[in-house]
Amino acid sequence: MTDLEEKLSRVLSGAAHGAPQAPDGLLATVKTRHRRRRARSTAVTAAAAVVLVAGGVGVVVNGLGVAGEPHPAVSATGEAGPPVRKVPPPVWKVWPQAVHKIPARLPDGRAYYPQLLLDDRTLLVMTGVGDGKRQYLWSYDLGTGRPRRIAEIPPTKGSAIFADGVAAGGGHIVWWASYKEKGGPRVARIWTVPVAGGRPRRVTDVPLGNVMKEGHIRELAVTGSDVVFAYEKGGVYRVPLSGGSPRPVQGAERHHILSWPWVGVHRGKAIFREVLNVETGERNEAAVKAGEEVRCGVERCWGIDVRYKTVKVDNRDSSGKKITCGDRPCPKTVRSRTVLRGFVRDRDGSHERDLPKDFQESSEAGLERFFQTSLLGPGDQLFVALYDAVTGRTADLGMRPDATGGMAMPDSGSDRLLAYKVGNEMYVLDLATIK
Repeated sequence: MTDLEEKLSRVLSGAAHGAPQAPDGLLATVKTRHRRRRARSTAVTAAAAVVLVAGGVGVVVNGLGVAGEPHPAVSATGEAGPPVRKVPPPVWKVWPQAVHKIPARLPDGRAYYPQLLLDDRTLLVMTGVGDGKRQYLWSYDLGTGRPRRIAEIPPTKGSAIFADGVAAGGGHIVWWASYKEKGGPRVARIWTVPVAGGRPRRVTDVPLGNVMKEGHIRELAVTGSDVVFAYEKGGVYRVPLSGGSPRPVQGAERHHILSWPWVGVHRGKAIFREVLNVETGERNEAAVKAGEEVRCGVERCWGIDVRYKTVKVDNRDSSGKKITCGDRPCPKTVRSRTVLRGFVRDRDGSHERDLPKDFQESSEAGLERFFQTSLLGPGDQLFVALYDAVTGRTADLGMRPDATGGMAMPDSGSDRLLAYKVGNEMYVLDLATIK
């Protein structure tokens, strides 16, 4: 260890004092599942992390609740949530009306991936994801347990991405896949098929241009007789389901789709602080305080209260010579980042309450009220819970590390569906049934 590393280690030790401690290997135990409506996965961390940034940029210390006991989760009625090490009741006891337990495979043995709820009792699922086999869309009756094949997804020859962005509305299902035919540019091809079933029909090809700079498309939705979508880097477009050329949505040239017809912009550390209703012209700017990093929905915002501190570091060795980091001197200061608490409140700043200590910053909030938390129970066993910010209730989702010590987080989205696998069962939660 060099002199600078020893000094940085001391700085880290001081900055991380009081941060929640994770048992060995905790960060490695949490993995992501297949993301609904997105074939690409993102990394999720579930505990405090200390990161040394290479290249002389600085040090980040991240710890929710850095001193003493954690802030309790507080409901809208002012009642404190459960303490961190107490395992809450199972989800099927807390919200029995919301939970469906179904086999994790179709009757013919195929694995499937939940996409969305078509109605109160019908789950849309996809088979053939990532296994090199033909892909199909199915409707699954949660009451009878019977699947019905809707359509085969056209083979994605020449595509690096499988069917993605699945959405439904008005009796139609839509999705897209990235194609590059020989001699032609790469496009995102949007497809549609009736919910009742049939042969998929191409809606349009969306130019992708420089994918590294502009990104793919995302956030598909069906509205009336149109499909709407946004580019990953911003810009909302619409195209008739019957086919045609995409046209930009006026006033949303740099926006993303939040919940149609609401669109918003990703600006700094306040995502969707400003939103626009493209049908009525209504605008809304959420209340955000200094030091906060937030993500907002149509009605609520949630996020973290962060404090940064710059700490001086002696970047000379014992002989007084400057220590170098590559071809330049190492930094004289490092920056620590401390997460003080998580919170949720209405967009106007009212009804603010604390979120559980270890809520997943990276996951979306189901219906803007349900938050996943990864906690340590008795014996330092990791478990995943779901917290309802409206009622203050918390439920154990029943997930535990497998034999290898790994555990996958549930599929997360902003809609009513939360689905995840436990053993040979798929748990399907309809969050819209929870009052």
